[in-house]
This record gives sequence, C-alpha cells and structure tokens, in this order.
Amino acid sequence: MAAKPPAYSSEANAAATLVVYNRADNESRELAEFYAEKRGIPKSQIIGLSCPKTEEISREDYDNTIAEPLRGELTINHWWKLRPTNDVLGPVEFNKIRFVALMRGMPLKIAQVKDYPGDRAIGPQAIASVNAASVDTELAVLALRSKTISGAVVNPYFRDFTAIADANHPELMLVCRLDGPNPTIVRRMITDSIATENEGLAGMAYVDARGITDSGYIEGDQWLYTLADSARRHGSPVVLDNGPELFPENYPMSHAALYFGWYAEQVSGPFVRQNFHFQRGAVAVHLHSYSAVTLRSTVTNWVGPLLAAGAAATLGNVYEPYLHFTTQLDIFHDRLRAGYTFAESGYMAQRALSWMTTFVGDPLYRPYKSAMEAEELPATGEWAEYRKGAQIWYTRNHAAGEAALRASGKALHSGAIMEGLGLLELTVNDRDAAIRSFEEAREYYGKTEDALRATIHEVFQLRAAHRDLDALGVIGRALSVSSTAPGADLLRSMEGQIRSSLAKAR
Repeated sequence: MAAKPPAYSSEANAAATLVVYNRADNESRELAEFYAEKRGIPKSQIIGLSCPKTEEISREDYDNTIAEPLRGELTINHWWKLRPTNDVLGPVEFNKIRFVALMRGMPLKIAQVKDYPGDRAIGPQAIASVNAASVDTELAVLALRSKTISGAVVNPYFRDFTAIADANHPELMLVCRLDGPNPTIVRRMITDSIATENEGLAGMAYVDARGITDSGYIEGDQWLYTLADSARRHGSPVVLDNGPELFPENYPMSHAALYFGWYAEQVSGPFVRQNFHFQRGAVAVHLHSYSAVTLRSTVTNWVGPLLAAGAAATLGNVYEPYLHFTTQLDIFHDRLRAGYTFAESGYMAQRALSWMTTFVGDPLYRPYKSAMEAEELPATGEWAEYRKGAQIWYTRNHAAGEAALRASGKALHSGAIMEGLGLLELTVNDRDAAIRSFEEAREYYGKTEDALRATIHEVFQLRAAHRDLDALGVIGRALSVSSTAPGADLLRSMEGQIRSSLAKAR
C-alpha cells in the first residue's frame, strides 16, 4: 500500500476499548483489571457478565447472558446511540466503543441450534444452513440486532486501510480475546505486546506453504507467497517452505518473530519441542478449519500450543469456516506491517462476520508501531542492519543491497545478516551467491542450531547444483561441531539420502 494511516493516539484507542470478563471466574476479573491497568483503559469500561464458564455455549445462553446484557451496558452508559434497525442512515448513530477485549473465562463459541425464532437461511446451502459462530465475530455485529443468525454477515471493513476510528462504521466493534491455556500465558501476552511496541518486533519469518496447484485450495498458498514477499520487502529474513510437508519437528527454527503456515489439524513441527520459544511479541498463525476448537490446551489443535510456545498473538477457527471465509493472511500481515493494531489488521482481512474466526491477542497490540514513525524499531543491531540492507536491495538495486548486507554482516560477524542475504539471493535465482552467503552464515553462527539451519539451506542448494560430494563435506563438518542440536538428525537424514543417491548412480 502506498498510503499511510494517520498518526495513532494510544490514549484514544484505550478510551475506545471495552474490557469484558466473566463474573463466574475470579481469574477472568483479575486479568481484566491487569489488562486495563497496563493499557490505561478507564476502570468504568471494565464490564463483568454472568455467563457460563464453558468454551462452548448455547445460542440461548449467548443471547441471555452475553448479547443482551452487553447491549444494555452500552446503552445505559451512553457508549452508543442506536437508531431503529431499518433506518436508512444505518442502525447506529454513534459508538464510542471501537475495540472489545474478551478476557479468559468468557465463552469462545456458540453451538448450532434448530428453529431459532426469526431465523432464516440466506445464500448457498453450505453457508446458509450454519448458525454456529465464534463469540468474537458475533459480538462484532452486536449493534445489528438481527434475528437472522444463519449464514455469515458481509464485513464492511474487509480490505479497508483506515483506522477504525475514522472508518465510519459505528455498527462494527473489533472484538478480540485475551485467552489461552492458563492465566500466566495471558498475562505474558499482555506484557510482551506492550514491550514489543516499545522495542520493535525483529527476527526471522517462517512461512510454510504447500506447493498446491489444486484450484480449490491454491488461494491459501497465494496468500502465503504474497505475505512472504511482503515480509522480505519490509526487512525480515524469510524462510519459505514450499513442499507439501510441514517444517519437521527437528528443524532448527529459531529467532521466529513471524510464523504463518497450513494445513494440519494438530500442532506439529518445532512447536512441539519443549525448548522451542518464539521471539517476544511474535505473531504466529496456522491456518486450519479447527485450529481454535479449544484455547485451553497446550497440545491440542494450534492456537493454544502456539501461545504456550511464546506467541503474543494468533487467530483461528472454532468451527468449519471454509477457506474463502477464513482470515486472508496476506492482508492481515500487510496491515500489521503498516502499523495498525492487531484487531484492525485481523478484521480488515476477514470477509465474513457472525462466523468462525477468533482473534486471540491484545486488540490494541501494534507489533510494527514504529512503521508510522520516523525510525523503525529496532533502530540498531543486526536485525536493524539487515532491514536497512534489504530495503536497499528492493528500493535501489540488488547489487547495492548485497554490498550493504555483506559489509554489515562482516562488521557485526552476523550469521543472521548473511543467512538473510542468502535467502534474498535465492529469490533472484543466484544460487552460487546464496551458497557463499550460507557458508559465511554458518561460520559466523558457530556452534549453534542457527548454523545447522544455514547448513540445511546450503546443502539444498548444493544438491540442486548437482554438487552432492560437496554437500556431504558440508554436512560432515557441521555434524562434527553440532551433533546434538536441533537439525542434526535432519542433516543425518539428508546425508543418508545423498549417499543412497550416489550409490544408485554408480
């Protein structure tokens, strides 16, 4: 996007935020107070509702214990002013509340119901027959006051590039939840988000596409390819896996600031390792129809495990959403990088409301807050120098960018800068240059799992260049110094494949 959003006011966003907790859960209230204090949200905008503690609730419970009481609070406190539902000017005259934070303890999803009074099916059968939904996206359209609960509601904010305060959609509230496997994780999500805004989100971006050619699913891969290219242009080193399998468990994934992938029902890969941890403030999403069936488990589905592994923000689906109605990840990433809040970025990327998505994280979190300011963060260090060199690569020319990155890599003895340069060189099919960069990267990394990742990159490119003997030499040297780190088993497997291939060629 060429345009930039207007300057933000953190105080204005806090004043436009409602925090909702479950009175039946003491920890829910404590988290609400903790979050409001950290974000400077007025105490008067902390609302307790008496609702079930279960993640799934009935439509009746949703109406009676969440929707109607919350409408009452918004009206009594003069936070919104409603018009008649069929008014030509729209259902809402004024709405002070632009963000809603649901605290852990609030229900997650609303079960399917038969014969709901006033309901009617509109649209294609697969969509129109469904009235189950996430609590988040149902509350987002609370002001519509519609009895038609089957099917989805078109999101008027989809693809927007305007702060919600300026978007002229008073009928829409951006609802996220601070939720997860336990209260400790939720508190960490809050403090990590605030700290990252002040220091900047830096590290590697890992993108796990599938190499799909099927027209029914290729859209998901296209989102990820676009996202990967955008991340590169914004100055993040990007590791893109384009094979049908996910990153394996022993893949040496470190410094992970961003993760986007699909399509497994249960968490897998490096995230199941006990010692894996994201960078502080990381945004991590795995696209699957049931990635957020529960948020309370550290080992089931995806949302809970990603948070348990240190992510600050994620999103997922509570029931089957269909690919077209899931969050469009390239738009989501684009809006984050422009400096919008997590809530704004999520809802700008969401076609349908009153549907299946849950946005799990601080709605006010702006991981790339500095994108709107004079100098991006972090301002110094190897990640900053990589970002500056990558931007020269894209805005001036590849040769100038390469020179800048090699100079800063040498000056800082930075494996991250050299690995990032090698990954950039692969995007322009300069395999020989990439091999040299990965070699320098592993030398700078030394005896670390990062060195094994650089070795894996190098071996893949040596094999593609039909240099199998050189690849074996690189593997042998790497294993002689890092035989137990994550990635060593993966290198041994690659070594076996190469030796088998060479034996068959004799």
